[in-house]
Amino acid sequence: QRRFVESGGGLVQSGGSLRLSCPLSGFTLDNYAISWFRQAPGKEREGVSCMTSGGGITYYTDSVKGRFTMTRDNANGMGYLQMNDLKPEDTAVYYCATRFGMYCVDWSRGSDFSYWGKGTQVTVSS
Repeated sequence: QRRFVESGGGLVQSGGSLRLSCPLSGFTLDNYAISWFRQAPGKEREGVSCMTSGGGITYYTDSVKGRFTMTRDNANGMGYLQMNDLKPEDTAVYYCATRFGMYCVDWSRGSDFSYWGKGTQVTVSS
C-alpha cells in the first residue's frame, strides 16, 4: 500500500500563509487527479480543492476561493496547496488524496479517492 505524508502545516496567525506539500512520487501523476481535504474537530471531512490530472482544471470549495491555490508538479511527483489570508475557521487537519482518473467528478465527497496521506495539522490563531 502506497502511503505518503503531507508537510507544511503549523501554527500561524490570522491573515498568515502556509504552503502544504504532498509527495506522490510512487504514482504516475499524469493519470491521477489530486485533491485536498480537511477535517476540523467535531466536524465532517470537507473537500477543499481538486485538480485534474493534467492540471487544466481546479475546483475549490467556496470558503477558500481567492485565498487558496492548488498546484501540482507531475514530473517531480508533488502536489501543493498554497494557503493565504488564513482564518481561524481554516483550522483543521489537512489531507492530500489521489485517485486514478483524469477528472474531479464528485470529488468533494472523497469517497472515490483510494490513496490518502496521514494529514498535517493547520492551526490559525485569531
